[in-house]
Amino acid sequence: MARPLIGVSTYLESGARWGVWELEAALLPVGYPRLVQRAGGLAAMLPPDDTRYAADAVARLDGLVIAGGPDVEPVRYGAEREPRTGPPAPERDAWELALIEAALSAGVPLLGICRGMQLLNVALGGTLVQHIDGHAEVMGVFGGHAVKPVPGSLYAGVVPEETYVPTYHHQAVDRLGEGLVPSAYAADGTVEAVELPSADWVLGVQWHPEMGEDVRVMRALVEAASADRVSPSGA
Repeated sequence: MARPLIGVSTYLESGARWGVWELEAALLPVGYPRLVQRAGGLAAMLPPDDTRYAADAVARLDGLVIAGGPDVEPVRYGAEREPRTGPPAPERDAWELALIEAALSAGVPLLGICRGMQLLNVALGGTLVQHIDGHAEVMGVFGGHAVKPVPGSLYAGVVPEETYVPTYHHQAVDRLGEGLVPSAYAADGTVEAVELPSADWVLGVQWHPEMGEDVRVMRALVEAASADRVSPSGA
């Protein structure tokens, strides 16, 4: 069977540098496509685009990953910006919200990573805590802590034991979006994973699996995406 095509959303940066160049660029840390590949999928980058084309993009995919990145603009969840909230990325917010809505509508397996989990929550009407301490200790350096799965959850079916995960975030889920349930917690009570039981396969994780060695979460997405490629007749 052909490898499933997994779309991954990207940054849009005004002054990226490589070689002799400094140009506007759509970019993605290489850990994301490598994790997709290690898990058995083909990775496709999805830079910000006109939101009218989100459904067309998702229709060509077998699975979708909303990657980590900048803070979600607070206006998206009806809040005022707090002092420690980062600068907005309106093009990315709009595009990724449209991708999430399209994936949920089409039943395409969806994984949100860090910002992606937060944006999934916002897309379903939830809110965010704009700053928490202890989950990003050093600027630009990934840390880590343990997360514990909720028994009986989709996530627990993939990773049944408590694990130590790579982390870098200062925001978190506050009020859960409609239909979402927590599926993992940090020791301080922070919600570290959410899922949508009413959907076939929708999961958000607050940590960064692309920065670690554990491929189980991404492999579960790829397997769900592969299953969706097979018709009921098995053809």
